[in-house]
Amino acid sequence: MSAVNQQDTNNNTDLKIRNAKSLSYLTMLVVCMIGLAYASVPLYDLFCRVTGYGGTTQVSERPSDTILTGHNVKIIFNTHVNSELNWSFYPVTEPVILVPGEQVKAVFRATNLSDETITGTATFNVTPQKAGSYFMKMECFCFTEQPLSPGESVDMPVVFYLDPEIASDKNTIDVNEVVLSYTFFRALQS
Repeated sequence: MSAVNQQDTNNNTDLKIRNAKSLSYLTMLVVCMIGLAYASVPLYDLFCRVTGYGGTTQVSERPSDTILTGHNVKIIFNTHVNSELNWSFYPVTEPVILVPGEQVKAVFRATNLSDETITGTATFNVTPQKAGSYFMKMECFCFTEQPLSPGESVDMPVVFYLDPEIASDKNTIDVNEVVLSYTFFRALQS
């Protein structure tokens, strides 16, 4: 075998090895990208819950140990119903003025206005968005499917408080009004 043929064989072998490595890297990249696409929704949800981004509220299993007087915040309740859901939905509780750390129970009422049993589910947000990480829910009907028979009404409570840290954070010290907003949608299987 001539030296030229030997060098061509070595170059072809090196090229095949490099091509196989490149193909392996590209395959791993595609698999990782698909995995990230599937994980993006739960990761985004986790990010929002941890940071309060987008007005996402926090969950608390117990009331605040501290009640901070002298920093009143008005809480306004807002409701919407998606056009595909023939329901009435409104806050029974009037707006409240609370102090951070004070536990409040608000009640919302949903009524099925149709002639069929329909299951609905509610989403929520808080504005201003920067207050979301300080809005602590202890009990909520959000993201729980709620079936209602024709003409049936149900009262749904939300128990919450504002974390007292809202009054000492330089980004939220100016917050004196928070809107808790819910939108009811028809559940997918309904």
